[in-house]
Amino acid sequence: MTQTKPKLLIIEDDPGLQKQLRWSLDAYEVVVAGDREAALAQIRRHEPAVVTMDLGLPPDPDGSTEGLATLQQILALAPDTRVIVLTGNQDHNNAVKAIGMGAYDFHQKPVDPEVLNLVIQRAFFLHNLQQENRRMQQSQADSPLAGVISRDPGMLKVCRTIEKVAPTSASVMLLGESGTGKEVLARAVHGISPRSKERFMAINCAAIPENLLESELFGYEKGAFTGAAKQTKGKVELAHGGTFFLDEVGDLPMPLQAKLLRFLQERVIERIGGHEEIPVDVRIVCATHQKLKDLCAQGRFREDLYYRLSEIVVTIPPMRQREGDAALLAHHFKNKFCAQESRSSLHFAPDALAAIEAYAWPGNVREMENCIKRAVIMADGNTIVADDLGLPELPESDAEESPLNLRQVRDEAEYKAIVRALARSDGNIVKASEMLGVSRPTLYDLMGRHGIKTGA
Repeated sequence: MTQTKPKLLIIEDDPGLQKQLRWSLDAYEVVVAGDREAALAQIRRHEPAVVTMDLGLPPDPDGSTEGLATLQQILALAPDTRVIVLTGNQDHNNAVKAIGMGAYDFHQKPVDPEVLNLVIQRAFFLHNLQQENRRMQQSQADSPLAGVISRDPGMLKVCRTIEKVAPTSASVMLLGESGTGKEVLARAVHGISPRSKERFMAINCAAIPENLLESELFGYEKGAFTGAAKQTKGKVELAHGGTFFLDEVGDLPMPLQAKLLRFLQERVIERIGGHEEIPVDVRIVCATHQKLKDLCAQGRFREDLYYRLSEIVVTIPPMRQREGDAALLAHHFKNKFCAQESRSSLHFAPDALAAIEAYAWPGNVREMENCIKRAVIMADGNTIVADDLGLPELPESDAEESPLNLRQVRDEAEYKAIVRALARSDGNIVKASEMLGVSRPTLYDLMGRHGIKTGA
């Protein structure tokens, strides 16, 4: 069985060059178009992964207006298409403009078949790689932890903890700053658990007025209060068999803390205005950005309820402590919003990445998501620069990109460690060398290499 040749679209109005390209690119199933309308029709019909196109198309064969307009429409219609622009020797500016609009590469005329073949091969390879990556992401999309994107050891440890505790019946307490992804992890606990086919109900204790919160939690009987026209089940009861997520549990009023504690002990509820005890089987997951132990000490949170809720405590690290995750998440959100806003692929300028890595992200992942969405909307061309992010300006020294060169990183770390050891030992070389775990001669050599004087 012969393997199907990949489809290649050639947009060229010169019949002689069309024939030459067909002959030299016989490794592909070549489809030809001579103008914009035919090109767009072929894109819709064949969906080729790679396109070569001449910028000089009718009715402007001596200019580039029609070619650039065709390029823009191709990328709007099929953003993943790799477009290779063919240009004359004197048309370098238009080639650069095409790259800025999203073209993959350009090749100068007269065409060198061998070089063009290599460029096309690489374009197909990168397109296939991108598609494979998407297929892998799609296959992982059903995983409850697919929403957690991190390479930070601390965050990966949190994910492993979630995987361990999810199959159990233990109550889980998620601690972390606002925007760190507590609800994502709460849904992961539910998704991996044996309760995953039942309901996941969530309530934010800080978002509902105190006089309504009890009825939201436990429900009410008809006539229990003015406006109670019918019997209504609370969210705890609706979550029967599944998982109930109490977000911002630190804001739960004291009277309701007592009722929640009784439910956790007895596993029964009473609707407002009712006298019947209703058994409910539900797994409790709660979250807060507050320090509950401090609230207990202040008498604002019941200590016995705290211990009931915190059978398993998972602390989620903030963004500023997750080494390397800022840039990783920035790329993720950039790709997400490019697709959502129908923009061609964007990339970050070095100053943008430096600003992302230098910023502390007090709003954590939620702030990052909003920031990158803004940048995708505001970016001109195919590059996101630092100004597009709208982040507070940093001192010039803070905004500089951290070095990636290992020798440079090692030298900086060595210098800082030696200076700290000498400071802690009050300049005593023997003590400093013991702290650093090196011999005195080695320390003297290191001090000489870094230009550190004994009295420094």
